[in-house]
Order: sequence, then C-alpha cells, then structure tokens
Amino acid sequence: MAATGKTGTARKSRVDKALKAAYRPELTSGAEDKVRIRVCAGSTCNASGRAAVSSALQAELDTRGLGDKVRVVLTGCHGLCQEGPIAVVHPKGVFYPHLKAKDMAEIVETSVVGDGVVERLLYADPATGAAIALEKDIPFYKGQTRIVREINGSIDPTCIDDYLARDGYSALAGVLKEQDPEGVIDEVERSGLRGRGGAGFPAGRKWRYCRENPGEKHYIICNGDEGDPGAFMDRAVLEDNPHSVIEGMLIAAFAIGADEGYVYVRHEYPLAVARLRLALEQARERGLLGAGILGTGWDFDLRINQGAGAFVCGESTALTASIEGHRGMPRGKHIRTVAHGLWGQPTNLNNVETYATVPWIITHGADEFAAIGTDTSKGTKIFSLTGKVRNSGLVEVPMGATLRDVIFDIGGGVQDGREFKAVQLGGPSGGCLPAELIDTPIDFENLTRYGSMMGSGGMVVVDETTCMVDFAKFFLQFTAEESCGKCVPCRVGTQRMLEILERITAGMGTIEDIDLLEQLSADIIEGSLCQLGGSAPNPVLTTLRYFRDEVMAHVVERCCPAKVCRPLIRYTIDKVACNGCHACFDACPTDAISGERKKLHVIDQKLCIKCDTCRQVCKFDAVPVETGIFELAQGRQQ
Repeated sequence: MAATGKTGTARKSRVDKALKAAYRPELTSGAEDKVRIRVCAGSTCNASGRAAVSSALQAELDTRGLGDKVRVVLTGCHGLCQEGPIAVVHPKGVFYPHLKAKDMAEIVETSVVGDGVVERLLYADPATGAAIALEKDIPFYKGQTRIVREINGSIDPTCIDDYLARDGYSALAGVLKEQDPEGVIDEVERSGLRGRGGAGFPAGRKWRYCRENPGEKHYIICNGDEGDPGAFMDRAVLEDNPHSVIEGMLIAAFAIGADEGYVYVRHEYPLAVARLRLALEQARERGLLGAGILGTGWDFDLRINQGAGAFVCGESTALTASIEGHRGMPRGKHIRTVAHGLWGQPTNLNNVETYATVPWIITHGADEFAAIGTDTSKGTKIFSLTGKVRNSGLVEVPMGATLRDVIFDIGGGVQDGREFKAVQLGGPSGGCLPAELIDTPIDFENLTRYGSMMGSGGMVVVDETTCMVDFAKFFLQFTAEESCGKCVPCRVGTQRMLEILERITAGMGTIEDIDLLEQLSADIIEGSLCQLGGSAPNPVLTTLRYFRDEVMAHVVERCCPAKVCRPLIRYTIDKVACNGCHACFDACPTDAISGERKKLHVIDQKLCIKCDTCRQVCKFDAVPVETGIFELAQGRQQ
C-alpha cells in the first residue's frame, strides 16, 4: 500500500499539509503527565448527578486560582457504570466513585493541591471490601483489553482536538496518501475483523462484495439502531468517541467507492445524536468531511437518520427501508444490501463497533489485530454486563475470553453471595447458558454451538432467584411485540409460543405444550423472513435444553422452584417468627394483612397481589413464600 513515484510523493505532501492544517495543537490539552481531572459525562453518570459534581469541581478550582492550571475533562463513559458519578485525578489516576458536589472541596485540597487520597471516597472492591485508590488497580479495568474503548474515557468527545492529539484521523490520512482501496480491503480482510452487530460476517469480504457490485453510486451505512434490552455498547461508543466511528466510516467509504453515507441511530439516544452531530460539524470544519477531503480529490459526507425505535430496523433491509421513508420491514433473505441496498444501490452496512475498530487496524496493522482472539474470531468485543452481577457496565475483552473471565474476574461474581445460575447472551434473540458452561470461551462459533449467539454484545447474568421459564417468557414477549408482522411464522408463531409459556408459568401447562414449543420453534426458524423471527425461539430452546427440569416442575409439579411465577406462589406469615411489629401491615398496598400490634398477623389470599413487599420489609424472616398447586385448584374453580 505504499505510494510511489512523483505523483505519489506530491499526493502524500498534499495530505500531510491538509492533516496538519486540520490539527491545531494549540487547542489540545491531552498531555498525560499534566494535572487534569477526568469526569465521566456518559449517560449513566449524567443521570446520577454528574452536572452538579463537575460544576462544583470547576468552581472549587477557580476559587483556588487553579482554573487555568488544572483541566477538567468531561469524558465519555468509563465503563464501570454503577459507580457514577466518577472522577479520576491525574497524573496518578486516583479513582473516586459515587461523588457528590459537596465532596469536591476535599478532593481538590487532598489530591490536587496535595498529593494524597480521600480515603472515605475511594472505590471499595465489592468482592473483598478492600479500598482501591488507583483506577489501574481496579479488577474491573485490569482484566480488560481495550481497542475500541482505548481512549474513550480519557478524551472530551465534544472536542475534535482531543481526538486529533491521540493520532485521530491519521489512519484516514494514511489511506488517502496511498490511494489504494483494494489494499485497504485486503488489510481488513487479513485482520479477520468480523461484523460486531451479531451475524459476524467478515467485514473485509462484505466491503469487497459491495465495491465489486455495479451501481450508479455506492452508499455506506452505520447501524446504530441498538434495540436489545440491556445493551448499550453502541450508544456508549457514539457518546464517548464519535470521531472514531466517523473515521472508520470514511476509510470504509473510500474502500468501497462511496461518496455518501448515513448513521442510523435510535431516537432514544439523544446524547449520542447530539455528540455525533457536533462531531460531524467539527470534521467538516477541518476538511475531514465534504469536498476534497484532506486536500485530495475525494468527496464524501455523512448525515444522521434517527429511527423511531423499532427493533426490526436493526435488520439491514428494514433499516434501509426506514431511511428511504418506508415502514421498517425486511425483504426476502436472498436480497443482499451489498448488491441492492439503499435506493437499490450497492450499500455497505456495519454497526458502530465494527467501524470504530477500523482505524486501530489500519494504524497498528492486520497482523497485530489478528494476534488477538481465536483462530476464527479475531480482536476484542465489547459487552454490556448487566443483571445480578457485582460490577455492571461496559467490558471489552479479547475474543476467546471465557464467561468466567467476564462474569467473575471482571464482573466480580454474583451479587449478595448468591449462586450463579445462567447468563443470557446476544439480546432477546440469544440463548441462556447454564453455570456448567462458565468456562466456555466467548467467540462466534462456541456460542452458536451451545445454542446462544454473540449478538451485539448484551450479557445478562441471573442467579438462583430467577425463574428460567419466566426469564425466557420475558425475551419472547419482547420479540413478539417487536415483530413487524410481515411474515406469518414470526407474527403468529411467536404469539403462540408466548401463550404457551404464559400457560406454563400459570400452572396450566401440559407435556404436549413442551412438544409444541419445540415444533413451533423449528417452524419459526425455518419460515421467518428475517433473523428477528429466525432467532426469536433461542431463549426458549436453550431453556428447554439446559433447564428442562425447571420447566417440568412447572408442568408436572405445578410449582415454580425459584418462587417467581405469581400464580404458583403464596405468601403466608409464620406464627412462630411473627412478633406483630406491624411493618408488613403498614406496607401492604392492598390491605391484605390484618392483625393487632404484638399479635400474629394474617394474609388474606384473596386480596394479596403477591408484590413481595411484606417479605421485603419483614426483619424477622416471618413471611415465607410457598409454591405448589394451591393456586391451580383455585384458578380452575374460577
């Protein structure tokens, strides 16, 4: 991919001058050794009161005459979302979580003016209870390998100079110097990068197909329609470092011969859209978008298209239909967007994380990227780790890391000392993997082998208090509601499956219902028009595969082992443990509890809505939850 001859040298010179003009070092303050305070300004920290914290911090610095000596950097998400608002004081990297505005004076006095730490504000490891002062020593961060998120918690996402100061757009400049689209595609192919949106199709191969397909023009689209429950990887990348996505799209667009592109983002991501819009404006001002990019003859521009929140619009053909102004509904499986995409033209579509990986590959080389991961799944993957886990947030690990690595070493294990029961991967279309598969390496092939999928990267951890039948019903309810209705197998089949699960969790299921679930699953997978229906049965199938005894308990014994399914549980008050403290009496929202103070209380089963409030407020464990057939008999009489 080297430029040769006088023409190549002249082109290289023009690009170098253009990049230098775009980069204004006098505006950057990214030196790693100077005193600065990184304050997380991602969506989660913002919702936790970050604005008051950063305002109080800046006011304290100004009061002490340090406003022009210490830079407060409002960064994107730091990853450890449950600890927000977060601030990290440099150059040491002292980590302060759960901050309030009133803490700022003490932090400035101790860690900025002085060289110490505020002990009471330090992070406490939930696994050991030990206080940890430095960010780099926190297990959540130590266990990660960051490529996409390498600088995302360090730079101001609203400042293009922060990105430029860390070699931002240098990968694009190198590509434009060499003017070798095929060479770019070769490099991406050789890296082994696979699409991070779920299907895992080789990115370089897709680019090649798109470039080779004839058309009046070629388009490029970034899929930011992240609709999986509990997933927020793409949102965070767009909020934290939108320029990395723009640069990746520019490189891909040059490779396939596109001059126009779209970033399709959910309407529910206002902060991501605002920061992306600002980044696009900044890139245009610096000659990185628009006409004659970096002094070359190549023109390319991007625009934002906001989706209305339909989950099905994550599917490529439904997404392109939405951009065109039509209802978001998929086309036949034989139609490929690389040949007939937006307005019938060849269109390359990858997700946010995929494009954000590209600059790193171009800068560091395909071989370095391919050295990370497994034989068939290269590089790293970002997961949103949520559920009953001690450390929830965004995790980036090499492909091939095990579930144990993520859930226990990085995630800190299950909350409240409970037992790990299962993890659901890949969003509502993924599968539930049991505790015995905890040492399974995470890659595309392994997850598929065990009935799950990589998906976009959602990872929901559950413990023994979760009913797996109810859990599967939750995800199926989501996919049934999100079906576009175009094809019968998905529109009708998912509804029938949902009805069966509702019968089972109500204690009305039969053995025949289990057989019917398996048959319907096969028919929906085979007959659905797109992968929304084609993968919708996965949570149910893996529940039947790994937790069949729990399903059978609902059907045969008419009980819910996890004591979750309301028709199969009953709250009572233990006459020995109850001391008549009246706490449950006062808390019951339906006045179902009767009894005088210091005397035994009683629950009226006809008024009880099984909200669990009485058990939660009781300090004497006097409200046991029973499960069995008592509700079934009452239900049949009704």
